Amino acid sequence: MQPEAVTESALAELRAGVVDVFPAAVAVVPFGLLLGALAAQQGLSPLEVLVMSATVFAGSSQFVAVKLWSDPAPWLLVTVSALMVNCRHVLMGASLAPKIRHIHGFRSLVTLFLMADEVWALAEQRAVRRRLTFAYYLGLGGFLYLNWVAWNGVGAVVGALLEDPAAYGFDFAFTAIFLTLLVDLGRGPRSAVAIAASAGVATATYLLVDGPWYIAAGGLAGALAGALVGPARRPLDEPAP
Repeated sequence: MQPEAVTESALAELRAGVVDVFPAAVAVVPFGLLLGALAAQQGLSPLEVLVMSATVFAGSSQFVAVKLWSDPAPWLLVTVSALMVNCRHVLMGASLAPKIRHIHGFRSLVTLFLMADEVWALAEQRAVRRRLTFAYYLGLGGFLYLNWVAWNGVGAVVGALLEDPAAYGFDFAFTAIFLTLLVDLGRGPRSAVAIAASAGVATATYLLVDGPWYIAAGGLAGALAGALVGPARRPLDEPAP
């Protein structure tokens, strides 16, 4: 009876994770379609888009890679830019580490692979209320992962049929997405300094250096400026350590 009870409990946790992440999964559908369409317009086949999404579960990095994609591909620039965009995962992983110490072996690798922004946020919320189980986390990350890969594939098929992506505004999509992110992230003097430094260095690099190195240069400048300014001000309702 004990194994059956454990199985039922795990299934309940898995279902709870799927239910909690479902709204986020719906919200990323347009972005999944858009990424697939942009990748197709850059010359990637639907199969290549599916492989990329299945092995690199990081939407921001994928958008950067697609933006920089050419033949031959600038691998060093793509790698540096992708790492800069997703360096926040280091902090997210450090925050989540105490809550997943009981998850070992291959499961721990799966947990880290599935750590998208939405998954991390929901896992942190869950850990406040009760112990974070692998089954619940798998429900969160697994469902979001399959959803993302599937809609990337659909977008790639649709994008391959479009003759002129600029007519639909797809050429501005990359810029629009990151401007939208700035609205939420650009709060407070520290963020303002980082954004200003990033924009200034990126603009200067764009004007002075051939190629898309302005993306990596702007990212490095913003990160350095944020580090020099110091940590963000602690919220008034947050107790001191």
